[in-house]
Amino acid sequence: MKTTASLLRAIGLSILGFFILQFSVDSGEEWAYGKYPVLWLILGVFILFVVAAEMAVAALHRILYETLDEKQKESYHLAEAKRKEKQFAWIKRKYAALVDTKPMAKEEEILLDHEYDGIRELDNNLPPWWKYLFYATIVFAGWYLVYYEIMGGPNQYDEYESEVAAAEIAIAKFKAENKDLVDASSVELLEDPADLKAGKAIYDQSCLACHAADGGGGIGPNLTDEYWILGGGIKNVYHTISEGGRSGKGMVPWKDELKPNEIAQVASYVISLQGTEPADPKEPQGDKWDGGDELIH
Repeated sequence: MKTTASLLRAIGLSILGFFILQFSVDSGEEWAYGKYPVLWLILGVFILFVVAAEMAVAALHRILYETLDEKQKESYHLAEAKRKEKQFAWIKRKYAALVDTKPMAKEEEILLDHEYDGIRELDNNLPPWWKYLFYATIVFAGWYLVYYEIMGGPNQYDEYESEVAAAEIAIAKFKAENKDLVDASSVELLEDPADLKAGKAIYDQSCLACHAADGGGGIGPNLTDEYWILGGGIKNVYHTISEGGRSGKGMVPWKDELKPNEIAQVASYVISLQGTEPADPKEPQGDKWDGGDELIH
């Protein structure tokens, strides 16, 4: 591969083969070459065939050239010179138009009288690309002024609030789809009736025997007053249900029996009992809680 064209063809075909193998093999969400390493071998063989084909074409071209006589070779070289001159002619013309510079042979036409230590100054025009870009900035500035300052387009504060709102929606959706990704430090009080109903069902099944049906207490403490042995608030109640009460005489841990979301539901239901009036309330135990949702464990 002695020519730039053959090298570019080989590189282009190799890249094309790479992506064809990647997207034609069903690898799920994994990268095909990582899941099926044999694809690298197939790609390598394909590249070898491409290189071999380019070398074969180059060898055939050289053999055919050697069969020409001197006059034919001269005609061939003239044709090649014309072809190369026309190659990328449109790009060359556009480049020349964008830079708008005088060739060195014609620089005398734009030579100024200024001279400093033998250095002469040329009166070149500003490059058209520079002028076009300058005009574009003027147009953009006018549009920007009209849209944002006159028509009331969204400013940075509006964009910030919009992104925050979108983030809150995404967070709410994530929490709704991943309810068990919660612990004592991240749990929030659930107020949805469906969650409280589910929490009551868990309470009636697992907590009623020790805390009474109305939360007034029995073996366990009263859950309706403002006093808590291990801290109040949703985070501490969650932690107590999950990890259990005081060692040797408190409630057993429920983290192996209940899912994190179920613990959050029953903890929220327990918090909802605050301020209710049980039939036979047990005397207060622990300390009066006024720490909100602060986690003390």
